[in-house]
Amino acid sequence: MKFANVVMIAAALGSVAATVTRTQTSGAQEVTALLREFIAGAGSGDRRIFDKFFADDVIYTRATGVVITKVSIMESLGKPSPASEGKSSYSAEDITVHEYGGTIIVAFRLEGRTEHPDGKVETAHYRNTGTFLRRNGRWQAVAWQATKISEAAKAP
Repeated sequence: MKFANVVMIAAALGSVAATVTRTQTSGAQEVTALLREFIAGAGSGDRRIFDKFFADDVIYTRATGVVITKVSIMESLGKPSPASEGKSSYSAEDITVHEYGGTIIVAFRLEGRTEHPDGKVETAHYRNTGTFLRRNGRWQAVAWQATKISEAAKAP
């Protein structure tokens, strides 16, 4: 009888663990999709994408070490860019996602590509780390860190 109880408890715990794993996978998938949507649209400066991605209380540390808020981010989107800056696009590679219940940490390599009107193309590479919280049924970045990858670090 005791053995049967142990087996039932083990089975119950196993099903709970399986449910938690599925939930974690779902959260990781949601955040990865959110990240890809954001990266794909970031070059357009679409305020809606930035508003959806960053929480109102986000702490964002730029690659220069300057800390900014969502208000600063949104204000920068309202400023027209000079035509000489060109058109930018971004991609995310080497995405790593760790889930801790209602918190997800994401780390990835960002490639920024800018095509200038004169035909010149510039690329820049960054390592980004973001912390996402699930609030009111949706994931948003509450902390963000960007670090520029130096040319020396890119060499094999």
